[in-house]
Amino acid sequence: MKNRIIIFSTMFGLTFSGMAQPSTQDVITIPRSKVLVETVLTKEEQRALTPEEVLQMLRAGNERFVRSDLTARDHSIQIRESVEGQYPKAIVLSCVDSRVPVEDVFDKGIGDIFVARIAGNFINEDILGSMEFATKVAGAKMILVMGHESCGAVHAAIDGAELGNITNMLQKIKPAVDMSTQTEGPRTSANRLFVHEVIENNVRLALENILEQSPILREMHSRGEIDILGAVYDMDTGVVNFLP
Repeated sequence: MKNRIIIFSTMFGLTFSGMAQPSTQDVITIPRSKVLVETVLTKEEQRALTPEEVLQMLRAGNERFVRSDLTARDHSIQIRESVEGQYPKAIVLSCVDSRVPVEDVFDKGIGDIFVARIAGNFINEDILGSMEFATKVAGAKMILVMGHESCGAVHAAIDGAELGNITNMLQKIKPAVDMSTQTEGPRTSANRLFVHEVIENNVRLALENILEQSPILREMHSRGEIDILGAVYDMDTGVVNFLP
């Protein structure tokens, strides 16, 4: 299959230095009106957002990601626009897995979301402090804990892997393994349904720990200032499935 060149008409100028001009059949021209353009959020715009609006933005961004739609961003401009401050919409806690590019998954760019990453997306004191900063100090309206299918940390916790500091880290995930009792079959990482149950329970456990261990976030949540949600990223489809 030939590589195809996409030109955003009336928006970007392209110079084909050192190469032949592309033929007509190799060029897709997308009118400016068909391209979504996002800018860095201002403090006033962030303050006006509700948690429900942020959730809808995350859902819509994930839908665009799955469809391979494009959001036009000028990163050099966004870098300069965000120098004086940051006003993200949400903070996402994700696994460190390199196959889960959080900003891409939600079609977000510079200044849009805080991202905290730790293998197995579990809660600890440092993660809680980061969430408190993101919401109470920086004004984000949403906390999202996002696990993912085929999580190596969950597999290792299920199988009781031991190696250096990984051993103690996996103990943070072990409670989710112990509470997963609904799936039939072997309680090993070879049982994909069991792994899925543990992944979901690990997210639910993180949500419980946030509310139990952070009075600041618990109060903000009770007042409706923020929402705290869980989700699982499907690596086969790119879809983020939000937990009820």
